[in-house]
Amino acid sequence: MKKIAFLCLSLAMLSCYAPNRNCADFKTGTFKFETYLDGELVETTFVRNDTIEIDYYKNEADTSSIRWINDCEFILKNLNPKNMAEEKALHMKILSTTEDSYTFEYSVVGETTKQQGTVKKVN
Repeated sequence: MKKIAFLCLSLAMLSCYAPNRNCADFKTGTFKFETYLDGELVETTFVRNDTIEIDYYKNEADTSSIRWINDCEFILKNLNPKNMAEEKALHMKILSTTEDSYTFEYSVVGETTKQQGTVKKVN
């Protein structure tokens, strides 16, 4: 009986810590992403609709197609790659959301190395 009570309590505690995932709120809009690149904090702004994402970085625009796998995952593929690295598609997965931001992980399609970041919705 003690084991069953412990198991029920453990499951209840785990369910309290489930991340919020309102992914549909982030399928379209204008977003901002900051990261460190070669020790310098850089910012990218991007505009997304259901099928296209346009990234603005250092006064240059770059367009990618979006193919949604489910509400929280999509494949991002550069439409005008300038080198072999840009030809590789990215698998993006929204891990958690807040009212105006989301935390995500991404990897090159077919590779196991994943990285994480946080995006803020600005519009």
